[in-house]
Amino acid sequence: MEDPKRLEEGSRHAPIRAGEKVEDTTELSVDKSERVTTEQNEPHGDENPILLKKTSKRVATLDAFRGLTIVLMILVDDAGGVYERIDHSPWNGCTLADFVMPFFLFIVGVAIALALKRVLNMKSAVRKIIIRTLKMLFWGILLQGGYSHAPDDLDYGVDMKKIRWCGILQRIALVYMIVALIETFTTKLRPTTIESGHFSIFTAYRWQWLGGFLAFLIYVITTFTLYVPNWSYTIHHHHKSETFTVECGMRGHLGPACNAVGYVDRQVWGINHLYSQPVWIRLKACTLSSPESGPLRPDAPNWCRAPFEPEGLLSSISAILSGVIGIHYGHVLIHFKGHAERLKQWVSMGVGLLIIAILLHFTDAIPINKQLYSISYVCFTAGAAGIVFSAFYILVRINCVVKYKVIELNLWDGCLKSVPFGIFHIKIYFV
Repeated sequence: MEDPKRLEEGSRHAPIRAGEKVEDTTELSVDKSERVTTEQNEPHGDENPILLKKTSKRVATLDAFRGLTIVLMILVDDAGGVYERIDHSPWNGCTLADFVMPFFLFIVGVAIALALKRVLNMKSAVRKIIIRTLKMLFWGILLQGGYSHAPDDLDYGVDMKKIRWCGILQRIALVYMIVALIETFTTKLRPTTIESGHFSIFTAYRWQWLGGFLAFLIYVITTFTLYVPNWSYTIHHHHKSETFTVECGMRGHLGPACNAVGYVDRQVWGINHLYSQPVWIRLKACTLSSPESGPLRPDAPNWCRAPFEPEGLLSSISAILSGVIGIHYGHVLIHFKGHAERLKQWVSMGVGLLIIAILLHFTDAIPINKQLYSISYVCFTAGAAGIVFSAFYILVRINCVVKYKVIELNLWDGCLKSVPFGIFHIKIYFV
């Protein structure tokens, strides 16, 4: 028995005789990790077959993409404070740190498609989704709500008048819950096979796309039609307080002061429950050190020190689209077995999303903005995620299969002709 080597999405092979051409018969599983074990049988006469036994399944491409995202997260968390040019963009634009959140949501979408490929008990599945959502909400509030004051102050506890209700895990929880529930409730509407045609996968999973479209409508209509009045906030300095008023009175504004995203959070959560150190303080309007942190300008506008929630309610509704796009990539992985078919779907969609985002941004129609989680930001980061995911698929999956075939054929041509079958031993290595 050879050492197990991980292979993408798994495969079920009939016994492969030495010298035979290997066909790729990829099959996906749902919940179990995927590995392939290579085993050489005892020779029988002039036969020496190599058996590939399926033990468990795991999608190596998704693992590699997840690993890259975690590396990016660690990099920007540790180095972002020193090299602020890779930290979150102060407002419009996209930096290295701005890819982390949508990449995680993309991973969530792909994982949901694989985990809920088959739903045997709908009530049990819904219960697990709700429990998992509540767990993420709990840990998100505990970690980012202000309970821990380390490293500045080694004590614990939170003022409920100032607790931060939103955060990264809370956003992931919302996206996961919505996308997973749609996937679960549409179990009986799923096709077992996909008809030929580039858009057949979209029509087959039209309910998932309908959910994404509703999120898009809610976000766009609210962002461009909601009236944002003047608003005030208070800063407490030791024994005194100072109140500032931000003048708005407008609709459809996408700047820091008067956007609908911030207004919704101020109304729903309350201004004291928002993030108190938004990155827009690094804007040129606020500091001469932009894009790095620095002292405020003497003529800095009032909103520079105002709180703003980057993981707020309205922007999290827009983030549902990142999960929907991710689950689409998972559906392609399930239904299309050929490498060329998968890559055609993935790359075309990724490039299309990038083009839409670039056009929206450079025409100033809807700038790429992580703080607002604008539609152009969704398209840009999801398109980038799709391209990177496709690149990992080529490196991990296709290169793995090609190398397997080359080794097997080379050994046959160069060795088997002159080596007795009884003492011949083949090792197959996967990269």
